[in-house]
Amino acid sequence: MENQISAYNNVTELIGNTPLIKLNSIADGLTGNFYAKVEAFNPGHSSKDRIAVHIINEAERKGILKPGGTIIETTSGNTGFSIAMVSIIKGYECILAVSSKSSPDKIDMLRSMGAKVYVCPAHVSADDPRSYYEVAKRLHRETKDSVYINQYFNELNIEAHYKSTGPEIWQQTNGTITHLIACSGTGGTISGTAKYLKEQIPEVRVIGVDAFGSVLKKYHETGELDTNEIYPYRIEGLGKNLIPGATDFSCIDEFIKVTDEESAHTAREISKTEGIFAGYTCGAVMQATKQLSDMGEFDKNSIVVLIFPDHGSRYMSKIYSDQWMEDQGFLNANSVEETEQIQIIR
Repeated sequence: MENQISAYNNVTELIGNTPLIKLNSIADGLTGNFYAKVEAFNPGHSSKDRIAVHIINEAERKGILKPGGTIIETTSGNTGFSIAMVSIIKGYECILAVSSKSSPDKIDMLRSMGAKVYVCPAHVSADDPRSYYEVAKRLHRETKDSVYINQYFNELNIEAHYKSTGPEIWQQTNGTITHLIACSGTGGTISGTAKYLKEQIPEVRVIGVDAFGSVLKKYHETGELDTNEIYPYRIEGLGKNLIPGATDFSCIDEFIKVTDEESAHTAREISKTEGIFAGYTCGAVMQATKQLSDMGEFDKNSIVVLIFPDHGSRYMSKIYSDQWMEDQGFLNANSVEETEQIQIIR
């Protein structure tokens, strides 16, 4: 009887093969053809599911991670959720060092998934002992039988997307893609996907999205890590105050920067026009695409794929909160928002 049941053995079997969805209303007025690779269709609601299962499987295969072990990671939230999810299935303990910039929703989700969470100050240097990088390293040293994933400097981060995201996009576009636009944080998603696509057709234009306050764009252009570029910004999982080893800059043709405010509004616009509940970085990618269109990057034959990394539910207390938006100074008289859509009957 059991052999006749069509079912997955566990949620990890649902990772990957996310859909490509045509962007309609939000792309109206832009030159070209635009498609979103919607990673929220992964069971953990983000592209980070791909690296979590790949890196953990490789650690098991190499004998680095043994039964009953502990997995430790640095995360802005999404990778942590994915690792916690895979840890549950495989029977590992999970400890996460999280940036205080991460939304309360993300932190609550991590705890709900059984992870032990250390919230670390966001606006300290990478080598500060309080930074989430250094806290994760310390926890790894102090925890017996632990493995530190270290997504920022782990080449398996790139490999996961080289083996999955890149081939999927190539097949879904039937090899017609002309542009890939993706956020760059650790750099694994854009690097692995770009590497695969450029092996198929070197002319594919790969454009990374960076944040104001991050060092990636200038480093790509000059080879210089300019600390004067670093200042606090609000977008999670985008940009960096160090140069991640998991970013292959040779695969990226150009970087473009987006603002916190425009990215937040654009994420809300995606949700209200396309019915795709978009995360903050999805807004950043779409905002970058609008800016590139204004700069004449695309023509009528362009096939542009945007990687939408995660789900809007991770940002209910941030970009989808009118109070948070107002506190940041992002709401004003000219904003088209849903603040008047709620009527309370007393």
